[in-house]
Amino acid sequence: MRRRAGIWDARRVNFRLLDPGLRPVAEKVLSGARISDADALALYASHDLNGIGAIANVIRERINGNVATYIHNLYINYSNVCLLSCGFCAFGAKKREPHAFEMAAPEIVSAVRDAVRHGITEIHMVGGLHPSLPRDWYLDLLGDLRGIDPGLVIKAFTAVEIRHLADRIFKMPVRETLVLLREHGLGAITGGGAEIFDQEIRDKICLGKETADEWADVHRTWHELGGRSTCTMLYGHIENAGHRVDHLRRLRGLQDETGGFTGFVPFAFEPDGARPGLQGIPHATAHEELRNLAISRIYLDNIAHITGYWISLGLPLAQISLSFGVDDLHGTIQEEKVFHMAGAPTPRKQSAEALEKAIRGAGRVPAQRDSFYRRIEP
Repeated sequence: MRRRAGIWDARRVNFRLLDPGLRPVAEKVLSGARISDADALALYASHDLNGIGAIANVIRERINGNVATYIHNLYINYSNVCLLSCGFCAFGAKKREPHAFEMAAPEIVSAVRDAVRHGITEIHMVGGLHPSLPRDWYLDLLGDLRGIDPGLVIKAFTAVEIRHLADRIFKMPVRETLVLLREHGLGAITGGGAEIFDQEIRDKICLGKETADEWADVHRTWHELGGRSTCTMLYGHIENAGHRVDHLRRLRGLQDETGGFTGFVPFAFEPDGARPGLQGIPHATAHEELRNLAISRIYLDNIAHITGYWISLGLPLAQISLSFGVDDLHGTIQEEKVFHMAGAPTPRKQSAEALEKAIRGAGRVPAQRDSFYRRIEP
């Protein structure tokens, strides 16, 4: 692979330097063809990390050029009170547990109003499956947040939260629930809750959470309504490469169907906060995290953006990921709780300046984006 102006030249891959098992994949990618599940498994079996990264960068540059993006956003975790007890989750709590919390709606509105004055363009808001917050709490909160700034995008709720609201709180079908939430200000839904789609794995790490088909149905319905969402994968626990490929295949198939996913955000399991049964699993290595990001870029040829989630990776590794197919570093975030309650040692927020510095240091051109990965002109 030769370099030009500090970036990988996507027109050539030096086949002599590739693991021979990667050459058929490289040929497909260079010709614009889609790789198969078998190709993806070959990528996971290969130890040629630089070769996999070089192939991923062909697609990254083809789709996004040399630009890498970030968003100026605020995370709101409104409550961690949850009906479920997922094995990987240190965030969720029962009402009377010492670490349970619930933000008051005026507190949320005040925090968002202050953040808007500092230039955020998005609220990213998720919580647990709260058993008793009433319907009007959610609707009034959305309306109050929309009233702060009509241009602010409210990106909120995972698919499992949507199903919880539909089934237990609103007592309406999912489609009608999504329409109602949108009328009150919901602008996008988040990709969380996907974990790993294989049901045997789900039964072991998040028993009682919605199935893969139920997760997909929420996103499919939202896309049919004209909405957009992200998608995710939680890896590095008890799954194997086959489970990861199955997960990617289902995402690619749904994207073929709806075209509604704006970006893919994979992140590694944080073992320090795991419940009994998932304790003692070592954290994914930097090698594995970069490989998974690169393979995701190669496989998900119909999802335009791959995000290196610095909250999980740490900013130094996220910067390196920009040479492994990643074109986005997520956002300024501020006060994230889900990963940090699980033991993530990364900072709770980043400045736009720090993200831009990391992007430039990787030889990329930084650009601020909106919730739909559209670049915001300075």
